[in-house]
Amino acid sequence: MTDLATRAAPARGSLPRRAAPALLGYAAVRALGLLVLAVWSAARGKSALTLLSARWDSLWYTRVAELGYGYEVRLPNGDVHSNLAFFPLLPWLERLLHGITPLSYAHAGVLVALLASLAAAGGIFAVAEWVYGPRVGVWAVLLWAVLPVGVVQSMAYSESLFTALAAWSLYAVLTGRWVGAGVLAALAGLTRPVGLAVVAAVWAAGVLTFLRERGARGAHDGDRTPGSAAEVCAERVARADGAQEAPHAPFTPEGSHDAAHASSRTLRAPFAPAWHRVLGLLLAPLGAAGYVLWVGHRTGRGPLGYLDVQAGWRNGFDGGYAFAGFVAGKFTSFPSALAGAGLIIGVALLIMLYVTGVRQGQPLPLLVYTGVVLALALCASSYFGSKPRLLMPAFPLLFPLARALARPRTSRSALVTAGLAVATAVYGAFWLNGSGPP
Repeated sequence: MTDLATRAAPARGSLPRRAAPALLGYAAVRALGLLVLAVWSAARGKSALTLLSARWDSLWYTRVAELGYGYEVRLPNGDVHSNLAFFPLLPWLERLLHGITPLSYAHAGVLVALLASLAAAGGIFAVAEWVYGPRVGVWAVLLWAVLPVGVVQSMAYSESLFTALAAWSLYAVLTGRWVGAGVLAALAGLTRPVGLAVVAAVWAAGVLTFLRERGARGAHDGDRTPGSAAEVCAERVARADGAQEAPHAPFTPEGSHDAAHASSRTLRAPFAPAWHRVLGLLLAPLGAAGYVLWVGHRTGRGPLGYLDVQAGWRNGFDGGYAFAGFVAGKFTSFPSALAGAGLIIGVALLIMLYVTGVRQGQPLPLLVYTGVVLALALCASSYFGSKPRLLMPAFPLLFPLARALARPRTSRSALVTAGLAVATAVYGAFWLNGSGPP
């Protein structure tokens, strides 16, 4: 496990300057994807801008921005698709941009996504740099850019906006900015149902820092060595309270930090005032809870009204039963059995990456956040074709891969990433001109 009790000497330059290489690389990958999409779409007589702004969920968000809530579609099988299933922050931003610019609601949604994707890339870099160092931060951002469904990051969907809010909320937790973490978590809760993952991460970190602080009062800190992984994670968060700390030294091929630049971290760093933490914890759930309660009031069905709305879309949490049945159904014929095997391998890879993150000592807030995102994505009974994009916010899963890419020479890692960028651009253009994204 990486030594979590070691921090590097202060890095040179501000965070935006340190993040510049990652942001430039991210922008280049997404620009390539948009260029390939534009050429591919033009060859098929379609508009790339329309594909980005007027497909599937983007149409629902645009309708909310333009007309507000209350629209629903009743299907022949009795299902009711209500726009109350879509959280309000993205439509609010679309309405704001439409009001102050000549952009249509749909095109405003694309602009929000583009700006939010850059903010998300910056947040991913900040978190990865804080945990593992700037080299890993750059590769984590590039890996997020070359995800097979990366084109969604440029669509008028809420994934980029949510990931930006989640990443910066987690960074605020790691650096002891509890009020900011709570505000960002509340905004994430107004963006997607998976905002619950951000709230859980903030609360887990906050509760552990209180427990750690209480335990520290009755022990001699200098004589105590944290033992369990939970204690180490708790101490890491607690030590961040009240002080801006420098990022780790660059990750070395041997998997350790440069001892010449490392400094021991102790509990001498002051805790943030207790009321900061309490306020952050109280703020964090307000966004999600407020919207869910409002939907319940609007539908007249009480606190569970939002679950009824999701049930109309056949969305629910069944512990993965429906998804397991979907995968099992793929093995009824030979061609589809290959897809079933691919799904099993994919799920196994996700679990392996999560376990690797635990073994590498990722801070507890990241583990809690990623675990909840994984659980909600894989164990929900929603449309199964949506699961790849529902997993997109689980960016800490990329950190073990980013560490692996940080080991070889830069030229080799760059070649691998460039190949993935081209493949992602082609797949995104093909996918968006076809059936996706649901």
